[in-house]
Amino acid sequence: MDTSILQRMAEGRFPGLLGVRILRADAEGVIAEMEVRKELCTVPDVLHGGAIMAFADTLGAAATVLNLPPGAGTTTLESKTNFLRAAAIGSKILGECTPIHRGKSTMVWQTRVTSEQGELIAIVTQTQMVLQPRT
Repeated sequence: MDTSILQRMAEGRFPGLLGVRILRADAEGVIAEMEVRKELCTVPDVLHGGAIMAFADTLGAAATVLNLPPGAGTTTLESKTNFLRAAAIGSKILGECTPIHRGKSTMVWQTRVTSEQGELIAIVTQTQMVLQPRT
């Protein structure tokens, strides 16, 4: 799937509101970026943890979609985040989502969220359920 298709799918939905920008996407993972805007921050002008989690969840869901059999869907079953560093307003975060497990009924993804300088901001591990098509 072309990254522009994933990007268009995000428009007008929550990932579009967050400002998630897909840079690369294939069956092996997804790389994206997001600007840290005031609307996504908490006091004192650092990225809200929920925004980081939503960013990573978007990448894991997109990566799962790229690995689904025809007609199948997905939903997040579980997500665990370790927050390691703040991201300041005006900066940009990068996310790299890679597979841990790609099975028939579940997929597990790990997203490393870093600053533009490569500093680790958070690590997110999430489990996606594969929803088989209804017959």
